[in-house]
Amino acid sequence: MATSLNGPDQGPESQELDPAIAARLKHDANGLFAAIVQQYDTGKVLMLGWMDDEALRRTLTSGRVTFYSRSRQEYWRKGDTSGHFQFVKSAALDCDGDALLLQVDQVGAACHTGTETCFTGRELPAVIGHRDA
Repeated sequence: MATSLNGPDQGPESQELDPAIAARLKHDANGLFAAIVQQYDTGKVLMLGWMDDEALRRTLTSGRVTFYSRSRQEYWRKGDTSGHFQFVKSAALDCDGDALLLQVDQVGAACHTGTETCFTGRELPAVIGHRDA
């Protein structure tokens, strides 16, 4: 499905994701899973991107976040063209194995539109709920 990119910090092309990790992943029909990106020291949710096994392998072995672009059908490493890098601090799978939480040190804007997060300025009207006293 995905094309290989050679480049710094991408690791040897012959390597595969650790089979123990791969066995825990649940992929969508396109072989992808969601990667939620959070600023490690503030807890702010920065963005959501898509990964496959190779993108996750590159992320876990390089210290920089690599995603899989569904529109371009290629890998892209955050910051290589924008200068807005994401340095990995931790990675965890959710209980179902269909989503990944990456805590990162974000340099610059997380969103390709130039905003701090992909959610900045995109709030929707919602009734605020309250729990019983």
